[in-house]
Amino acid sequence: MDAPLDLPEHLFTAVDHVGIAVPDLDEAIAFYRDTYGMRVVHEETNEEQGVREAMVAVGGTDTCLQLLAPLSPDSTIAKFLERSGPGLQQLAFRVTDVEQVATVLRERGLRLLYDEPRRGTAGSLVNFVHPKDAGGVLVELVQPA
Repeated sequence: MDAPLDLPEHLFTAVDHVGIAVPDLDEAIAFYRDTYGMRVVHEETNEEQGVREAMVAVGGTDTCLQLLAPLSPDSTIAKFLERSGPGLQQLAFRVTDVEQVATVLRERGLRLLYDEPRRGTAGSLVNFVHPKDAGGVLVELVQPA
């Protein structure tokens, strides 16, 4: 099957970050700072996603770990923590056009969690591939702001 000509050569341009669910963001930041020498490059509260989050840089790269703490007991991250405990929650790939990539993935039979992209970290646009369609991995698509 030939790909349409208007598609980028690669759907993903990089691994953007790995999301880690944590019960307490301040404790997690201190652990990654004091144990691994990582530094926070961005921190915010995202009410829409129900999280308080911090991006911690890995070495001198632009790849980050995203530490995610729930804002309320009914948030997605709180439910994840209740079900699975702290740990890896998602793998995020950087894309140049989240809507275009979502369309291609839907055409390839994958379900996405949102009909339209939503606001992610630092004003990015995001969508997620359903983990049941991605080998048990929650895959995030991130179009940086």
